Amino acid sequence: MLICPLCNGLKEVEDSCPDCASEMVDHGKIVDYLDDYSPYLEVMMTKLVDGDSDSAMAHQCIHIIQCVDCGKIMTKEIQEAPY
Repeated sequence: MLICPLCNGLKEVEDSCPDCASEMVDHGKIVDYLDDYSPYLEVMMTKLVDGDSDSAMAHQCIHIIQCVDCGKIMTKEIQEAPY
C-alpha cells in the first residue's frame, strides 16, 4: 500500500519560494478543493481529475503549497511511499 507522506503527517514541505526564498507551507491535496465532497472520495478516482494525467500511474499526490511572505501559490508533486 502506498500513502502520501504529507497527507499522513509523516513529512512536511521543505521548499523555499522561488520568488522571495521564504518558507512554503502545505495547503493539502489539490483535489480537496474541487467541491464540498471531494475530500471524502476515493483517492484513486480523484487522481483522474487532479490536473496531472500521470499522477495515478506515477503514484504521486498533487499538493497546493503557498509562500508565507509573498503569497505565491504553486503545486507540488509528492511521491507516495510504501506503508
